[in-house]
Amino acid sequence: MCGIAGFIDNQYTGTKGKDLMGKVLQSIKHRGPDGSHIYQQADICLGHNRLSIIDLSHEADQPMHGWGSTIVFNGEIYNYLELKKNLELDGYTFKTQSDTEVLLALYHKHGDQCVQYCAGMWAFAIWDHQKQILFCSRDRFGIKPFYYHRYGDKFYFGSELKIFQNIPQIQLQINEDQCIRGLQLGWTSYKSETYYSNIHQIEPAHNLIWQNGQILHSKYWDIAQSSPIQISEEEAISQFRHLFDQSIQQHMRSDVSVGSCLSGGLDSSAIVSSVASLYPFSALKTFTIYYTGDNAIDERPFARLLSEKYPNVESHYMEPSEASIRESYADYTTAQDVPIGGSSPYSQYFVMRLAAENGIKVVLDGQGSDELMAGYMHAYYRVIGSHLRSTKPWKALSLWNQLSRAQEYSLAKKWEVLGKSLLSTLLSEQDITALELNKGKVLSLDFPKQKIALAPFPSQSALNTFLYQSVFQTSLSHLLHFEDRNSMRFSIESRVPFLDHRLVEFLFSLPDHFKIRGTDTKYILRQSLAPILPSAITLRKDKKGFVTPGEVKWLRGPLRSILDQPLTDLPYLKNSKVREIIAQYQNGDNKNARWIWRYFALQDWLHKQ
Repeated sequence: MCGIAGFIDNQYTGTKGKDLMGKVLQSIKHRGPDGSHIYQQADICLGHNRLSIIDLSHEADQPMHGWGSTIVFNGEIYNYLELKKNLELDGYTFKTQSDTEVLLALYHKHGDQCVQYCAGMWAFAIWDHQKQILFCSRDRFGIKPFYYHRYGDKFYFGSELKIFQNIPQIQLQINEDQCIRGLQLGWTSYKSETYYSNIHQIEPAHNLIWQNGQILHSKYWDIAQSSPIQISEEEAISQFRHLFDQSIQQHMRSDVSVGSCLSGGLDSSAIVSSVASLYPFSALKTFTIYYTGDNAIDERPFARLLSEKYPNVESHYMEPSEASIRESYADYTTAQDVPIGGSSPYSQYFVMRLAAENGIKVVLDGQGSDELMAGYMHAYYRVIGSHLRSTKPWKALSLWNQLSRAQEYSLAKKWEVLGKSLLSTLLSEQDITALELNKGKVLSLDFPKQKIALAPFPSQSALNTFLYQSVFQTSLSHLLHFEDRNSMRFSIESRVPFLDHRLVEFLFSLPDHFKIRGTDTKYILRQSLAPILPSAITLRKDKKGFVTPGEVKWLRGPLRSILDQPLTDLPYLKNSKVREIIAQYQNGDNKNARWIWRYFALQDWLHKQ
C-alpha cells in the first residue's frame, strides 16, 4: 500500500519537476512513510511513497524498473506467488520478492491484458519506454483510488484529491452536480466525476492509456449477465467456503503483522473466525470501537465471543472520548478530502487509529458483504416486490409478516416496509434514486436523471440488479473511499477479502434464496461459516457496521460547534427551505439529522476551497 503520483508536462523537467513532485508526495506522506522516491525522464515524472508490506528490502522500492518499463503501484496482487511461478516457467527471472516486480513482468508478457490475470486491489501507472505510453489501471471494485487531470497534452495523476492543490497549473473547479449528489444521496463520486469538475477518477475495472496527449479508456471486467446456476445447497456452501478461505489465505500474505477490524457483526466475525481457524498458532489482533452512556452501542460482548472461542485472537477496544471526537474532527475531514455524509465513517477513523497505536500496518475488513449478499433492509423490499409481481403474491405477505415479527416492527414500520416494497414493483432503480435525490424538496432546480444514471444490469432477478448497482455505484464505492482514507491516514493497508472477484462472480451466479431466505440475510455466509462462528453471531438479525451514537448525539454534543459556522447560500438549493430545516433541528426536531450533517459537512468543505 502506498501513495502514487505522476505527471507528463514539458514545463516541469529537471530540478523544477523534481521539486514539484517532492511537494506533491509530501501532501500524501501518510500513505507511505517508509520511503519516498522519484523517477524523471524528460517530461515524464513518477513519484512514490512506500508503505512496506511485502518484501521489506530496498530492492522493492518504487518507482521500479524492469523489462523496458517503469511502474508506480499502490495496492496488492494477492495471487502474485502463483503468477510468479507461471512467469518463471516462461523464463522470467526476478530480483525481488515483491508483487510489484511480478506486475511489471506480467505487463511485459501480456500488455494491457495483464490485469485480467490479477486478483487484488490496485491503482498503478506503467511508463512503457519503447511504446512511449502511460498505461494506468484501477482494480475491479475501485478499492484503491486513482485521480487524474488532463489539460491539452499535459497529464497529472495521484492517489488523493489533495495532491492537485499543490500543482500551480491546476485551478480546481467545484462540481456542483457532485455537491448535489453528495448532499442528497451521500455519494462521494459518480462514475468518473469527483467534487472537482476538472479532476476525474479512473472508474473501477477500467484501464486508461495516455499516448501523445490522447487518452483511451477501456473496461476490462464486469459481472456476467446470465441466468442463476442450478446448484444444491450442499454444493453452494462447499464452493463458497472454498472461495472464501482461498481469499482469506491470499489476503493474509504479508511480511508484517496483519490485524482485523471487528464489530461483532457477521461480516467481520466471519473474517476473524476464518483467520483464527486457518492460522491457529498465529496471534491475530482485533480492534473494536464502543460507546457507553446515552444511546450506548457496545459490541464488546459479541467480540469477546470470538476471543473466548479462539485463544489466538487478541482483542483491543476503544471508546472515543467526547474531547477526542471534537478535537480529531478537522484531521478526519482533511483525510477524507470530500464532504462526508454521516457519522459512521468517523467511528472507522478511530478503529484505524487504535490499530496503528498497536503497531499494525495491515488490517482486514468486511466491506462488500452487505452489497453482495443482501445485508441491507432495502434488499428485502426488492424480494417482497418480486413476489408481489409474481403469480404467488402470498409469498410477499408471508415474508412481510415474518420480517415484521422478527424485527419487532411497530405497525407504522410494518406499513412502511410494505409501501417501499410496492414502490420497488412500480419504479425502476433509477426512479427510486431520483425520489431519494429530491427528498426534502430542497433543490432549486430539476436535476436531470441522466446525472444519476445507474449502470444497467438486465437480470431476471430484481434483487441481483439492486445488488449490482449497490456494488458498483450507490453504496460500496463510497464505503471504499472512507475505508481507504481512514486507513491510510494512519499508514495502514486495509484489505477487504469479500471483494475477491472470483468470490463475487460466484455470488452473482447464485439464485436469490442463497442471499435472502426467510428473515435471514446473507444466508450463504451464515450457513457456510456456521461451523466456525459462535452461534450467537450466526443468528444475529441486527446490523451495526461501524457503530456510532448517531448524528443527533454528536451534533448536539461534541460536534455542536459545526452548526455555528457561517453559511453561504448555495445556488442549487432553496435556501429559505434550508434555514427552515435548520431551525426545526435547533428547536429539537431530529428527523433531518442526517441531512443536517451532510449540509454542514458540505459547507465546511466549500469554505476550505
